[in-house]
Amino acid sequence: MATLKDVAKLAGVSIGTASSALNRYAGVKDSTRKKVLEAASLLNYRPNGAARDLKTQKTDTIAVFLHDLAGPFYSELIRGIQDVADEYEYATIASRGGKGRNTTWTRLLLEGRVDGAIVLDPTVPDEVIRSTVGPTLPIVLLDRILDTPYCLYVAADHEGGAYQVTRHLLETGMRRVAFVSGPADSHDSNLRFKGYQRALKEFGIETDHGLIFHGDFTERSGELVARAMLSCNELPEGVFAANDEMALGIIHGCESSEIRVPDQMAVVGFDDITVASYINPALTTVRQPMYELGGAAARNLFRAIRGDKDIPPVILPTQLILRDSSRFYARGGEGHNLPVNV
Repeated sequence: MATLKDVAKLAGVSIGTASSALNRYAGVKDSTRKKVLEAASLLNYRPNGAARDLKTQKTDTIAVFLHDLAGPFYSELIRGIQDVADEYEYATIASRGGKGRNTTWTRLLLEGRVDGAIVLDPTVPDEVIRSTVGPTLPIVLLDRILDTPYCLYVAADHEGGAYQVTRHLLETGMRRVAFVSGPADSHDSNLRFKGYQRALKEFGIETDHGLIFHGDFTERSGELVARAMLSCNELPEGVFAANDEMALGIIHGCESSEIRVPDQMAVVGFDDITVASYINPALTTVRQPMYELGGAAARNLFRAIRGDKDIPPVILPTQLILRDSSRFYARGGEGHNLPVNV
């Protein structure tokens, strides 16, 4: 089996230079790096990962903690993260955080098994993040803001997108617009609620707590919310669900009770998951740049891993997508899948 010394000898460089070239460190000329990589390929050289980790205290692995690995939102997010990780030749471990002491985040973060992490999971406690984050373990947060060194923040414009989609409903003449939240500890859901309230205030409408419902971002919770709405004396004119999966559940719940969407009640969501444009009626929603969010989070994480200390927060724009589930079309509006910049 070829060794690093063999690679250095064939390339005509020192062992230190060969190591720097193979690890893509700065300060190695492109021509030298090319010679080293060619020599490694010819010799079929494979570094001893365990030995390298012990020496450098690096694992070449990042962790991604998500609230739900199966949700359609997360697949695009992970793809964006993984594509960037591949560029840096890093492995990615995706996991749900979970609760309790014997959890994945306990093993990966507290035991130093990764070089950095991306978190979109409220079950990973703030105190754990604060106690583990540091120069050797930067963390990018997608679901909260912590004023802690080496904690980075990347997000979509949740409040702005929610404001736009609520305003869209109000501009059709509606005044009874309900809001369906996600989990109480979801930073994103809370920002979307702020956007909803801002639009109501702009139209001179006070928040009616009888029109506020609570879900958990799942389609099933949307169906349960629909049942609760249908048991009320008066239906909302429109419903803004804080994500698309709950909006789909509400539409299905209405269908089973023969309530027509959008003729009797408009329904809008947030995320623009793939199925949103294929259901009947097609869902009006706010498009999050899911792939781009993953890519931006990963790029900032790798900047921090490589020692960059001046990384500002990133807020990516969202886009209002008008489709058939909102009353805009029921009242004779034109167009389909019409994007509106937010």
